[in-house]
Amino acid sequence: MNRSTALPPTVSSPVAPSLSAPSVAGSWPSRLGMPRWSLWVLVVGLVVTLLGTLVWLASRYEVTQLQSRLDQDATEAQGNLRALLSRNVQSLQALHFNRPTPGSWSQEAAEVLRQHRELLRLEWRDDALRTVASADTPFLPPVFDRLGRDRAQAGIELACATAQRLGVPAYASSYFVPQYSGMGLEVMDLCLPLVERGQTTGYLVAVYGLNGLLAELFAPRLRADLAVSFTEADGTRLAVHGLPNPGQRVFTAQQLMDLPGQAMVLRLDSWRDGPDLFPNLLTALVSAMSLALLAVLALLGHDMRRRLRAEHDLADALAFRKAMEDSLVTGLRARDLQGRITYVNPAFCSMVGFEAHELLGSKAPAAYWPTEQQSEYQRRHDIRMAGQMPPREGFESVFMRKDGTRFPVLIIEAPLINAAGAQTGWMSACLDLSAQRRTEELSRTRQERLQATARLAMVGEMASLLSHELNQPLAAISSYASGSLNLLERAQQEPLNAPAQSSLAEAVQRIAGQAERAGKIIKSVHDFVRRRDQDRAAVAPHALLDAVMPLASLQARKLGVRVVTDCPTDLPHVLCDRTMVEQVLLNLVRNGMQAMDLPAEPSAAPAPALADRTLHIGVGRVPDTEAVAFSVADAGQGISEAVAAQLFTPFFTTKAEGMGLGLSLCRTVVEQHGGQLSFARREPRGTVFTFTLPLAKAG
Repeated sequence: MNRSTALPPTVSSPVAPSLSAPSVAGSWPSRLGMPRWSLWVLVVGLVVTLLGTLVWLASRYEVTQLQSRLDQDATEAQGNLRALLSRNVQSLQALHFNRPTPGSWSQEAAEVLRQHRELLRLEWRDDALRTVASADTPFLPPVFDRLGRDRAQAGIELACATAQRLGVPAYASSYFVPQYSGMGLEVMDLCLPLVERGQTTGYLVAVYGLNGLLAELFAPRLRADLAVSFTEADGTRLAVHGLPNPGQRVFTAQQLMDLPGQAMVLRLDSWRDGPDLFPNLLTALVSAMSLALLAVLALLGHDMRRRLRAEHDLADALAFRKAMEDSLVTGLRARDLQGRITYVNPAFCSMVGFEAHELLGSKAPAAYWPTEQQSEYQRRHDIRMAGQMPPREGFESVFMRKDGTRFPVLIIEAPLINAAGAQTGWMSACLDLSAQRRTEELSRTRQERLQATARLAMVGEMASLLSHELNQPLAAISSYASGSLNLLERAQQEPLNAPAQSSLAEAVQRIAGQAERAGKIIKSVHDFVRRRDQDRAAVAPHALLDAVMPLASLQARKLGVRVVTDCPTDLPHVLCDRTMVEQVLLNLVRNGMQAMDLPAEPSAAPAPALADRTLHIGVGRVPDTEAVAFSVADAGQGISEAVAAQLFTPFFTTKAEGMGLGLSLCRTVVEQHGGQLSFARREPRGTVFTFTLPLAKAG
């Protein structure tokens, strides 16, 4: 194309001067010692040579195209032949899918032979290669009637041995089989092992006719100028399909058919005339060059538009990236493999207080490195430049602003990879952690304040517990003290007799006992609030009941309530903090008595008679468990659904003088002992509170 484009100036350049200035044109050949006509001969020779070269190139190009097309047809034919053989193997394998009998196999084999004309015979042989059943093609007389089948036995044995060794169907070498008609067939045996549970139970031998194989493969689309054949490696033809056309140019393409156990050559021959020339070569050349020039101009215009579009898109992408980088609050820093800074974004400049031109091109030590840590930073920088990857989660460091202030940063580094996949440096993302540190400090301060508030709340909780729990022993001390004062006032009028003196002494002992009990309550509440493990011991259930009965009796006499207890003495001991459990039991008993002393609501059932103002205290073993249950049953008005929903909520109470801590503390104490506190409705009237305690382990 380049030579033909240069043709017009080559022709016109010498001719134009000869017409306008013949003296100049004639003088140039004369100076070379050449006659004038020799120049024309030279020009014509160049043109003819150029045109001849173009014609020869066109001819060679057409020959190359014809040969390339034939090679492509040969490759496609080879692929189709392999696909045909593979499909036939699948069809043959299907014959033994359902473990056929020789009779049924022969029928199915005959059907396969009717569908595949390239197959001449099918044989089912046992593991010793003895024929079990066979079938011949219905389209030809039996192929082996004239010479028999024994001549091919050696080839079949070799093919079957190869198939068993390779684990794939194998082919035997082709051989010629004469027929009664005086002609013959070139055939090839296929041996397919029959394997069941990993053992070879027999073989399926198929006989291919090579001519039939070519006809089946090429008959529908064989051109008149094409002949296809199977040949050996030395060129000996084994089978041919198509008629040769002597006297014309022959193009040949060959493809090796390397089958397991057999190798053949698939050959395609095409007969063509010589390449055609254009009817008007010069017109065609000029038209072709003109069209080529227009096409080149069109391509140049299209390429220029694409280039402008690409430049515009690149400018948009760069502007978009620049806007993104400028809007980031994360500092970005790029360094090359020598450690020089090649890029910083505005966030990084704002972070360290330096301008971009002050940082670009600088090497270690960096201007934003703290003076006292430059040696450590230089060592870490050298390790990074040596190619060791930093952790992907990043590492913390300290930078120095231009004004000298220090601030913590989180640095995440990654290799900087170019479009060719080579590393050109390192890209770092730097996060200023100053705000995070201030937030952490504020959070720590708030946590300390919360802890102080929690301690104050604990002090308040202890005070509330003490005020609630000390009410009972202090009330008992007050009652015993009032009784003692009454006895002493009576003694001023007349001497006390023996029973009065005994009562006074008992009252003083009870005062001392309740004072001791108040001290134990203070210690237990103190340990309870501090969540310490209380001192627990094995205690008999009746001992707990006996300890609270004196105080319960005083309350019962004031309210006119009769207390009935049911506690077998042979119950096993329970493991508990005696003081705290006694307080739980006493709280439930007092609540039960007060529930029966409350005024009746208008919608409530009638108040119980005096005979029904009985409080039942029961203790018993819980069946199938390692626990003892304590129950307190009253005959009060019961608990409504609204009250039951928040009965154990701290500071919730239905009493005018109550604090709302009794039941909440009772449940907490019981649960700390590993038990449960619950309540239920009592029929026909009242409520039953029950709590459980675990048994003390023996030993």
